[in-house]
Amino acid sequence: MAMKKSPKRTEKEDLKFVIVGHVDHGKSTLIGRLLYDTGSIPKEKIKEIKGICDTLGKPMEFGFILDNLEEERDQGITIDTTQTFFDTTKRHYTIIDAPGHVEFVKNMITGASQAEAAILIVDAEEGVQEQTRRHAYILRMLGLKQVIAVLNKMDAVGYDKRRFAEVKAELTAFLTEISITPSFIIPISAKEGDNIAKKSKRMPWYDGSTVLKALDSFTPRATEKDRPLRFAVQDVYKNEKRIVVGRVESGTLHAGEKVTVLPSGEATEVTSIEEFLKESVKSAEAGKATGLVMKDKVFVDRGDIIVKQGEEPTVTTTVHCHLFWMDKEALKKGQRLTFECATQSVICEVKSFERIIDSSTLEEISRKELRNREVADVILTTSKPVVIDTFDNSSALGKFVLERKHTVAGGIITEHGLQTGEDKQ
Repeated sequence: MAMKKSPKRTEKEDLKFVIVGHVDHGKSTLIGRLLYDTGSIPKEKIKEIKGICDTLGKPMEFGFILDNLEEERDQGITIDTTQTFFDTTKRHYTIIDAPGHVEFVKNMITGASQAEAAILIVDAEEGVQEQTRRHAYILRMLGLKQVIAVLNKMDAVGYDKRRFAEVKAELTAFLTEISITPSFIIPISAKEGDNIAKKSKRMPWYDGSTVLKALDSFTPRATEKDRPLRFAVQDVYKNEKRIVVGRVESGTLHAGEKVTVLPSGEATEVTSIEEFLKESVKSAEAGKATGLVMKDKVFVDRGDIIVKQGEEPTVTTTVHCHLFWMDKEALKKGQRLTFECATQSVICEVKSFERIIDSSTLEEISRKELRNREVADVILTTSKPVVIDTFDNSSALGKFVLERKHTVAGGIITEHGLQTGEDKQ
């Protein structure tokens, strides 16, 4: 029974962040504590949690707030990506809880790719583990630069300053290797509430920020509605009017605006925006599913991307990307898969592996296939032109998945590749 009810919203800015780290290092407990300390848990929920803990003969377990399956409570793990909400006096927050188990790395990539910041959690007793390294590398792959590292379970090491320094040095050395500079490294006890919302009296040697103060210092990225228009076409309906149905992935679209349909490059004008049981709709902004009527009889089909004239992204058959492979069968050069980006779905082929990296050790691997849970810089070629952008510019057109009967990889586009005209030369 995940805690998904958000407090009543006022006009404050929003920020989404992901919590990642090794299994059992305390993500669910930290989330529960953040909710509890910000008054985001209803009294009946607290009563329910205390009842469960009493039945199990345990003290108050904040992690049960996020454990929404009986199986998870029995095993003590969280296996799904959930979103949870809380407020501070400064802003609204959405926590994306990314699972720690290797089997759920796919969920983690999906969750982390929505985030503007991250908390990397490390057990102060156990130190940096394999999953710590893997998850940190994915944060780097996703380009997340606003990162808080928390060394949890300081209560288990007697709030020892020397142990904090040891693990901090170990973690900092590793993060430096992958070009991540955490904005804060904070000693905490999620279980006891140390340095979460209030400074801990049990660690007087630490004079830095609490977790909430650190989060409040971050800057939300530009909202999707402030980015260039990207309208992903889902279908075309024909009745009295020919209505192009899809979703505004970013930007704002106004009736009367001149647009370009990609990848064809045909130019036209949006004469009207159509919504069920609504008349004279003037605009649609990011996140809105809606219908468009075009002035000209241009060809539009599922997978096309509609943009404003002069704000065109790249149209190409060459995709440079970071790829995280998640299938037991290795990926080899020349293999063909399905490339899914926004509503685009095309066949692609692995042209080359530029670099293969073990995401746990960060060692470069000298072989010509990509194995399960490995990361690579890859060049893909698509069977027909696709509309893409770098992930920094567009979350919708900058990420993709690869399918082979099921999802086998998640990717982030790192370069625009060649334009279609150059591809043909």
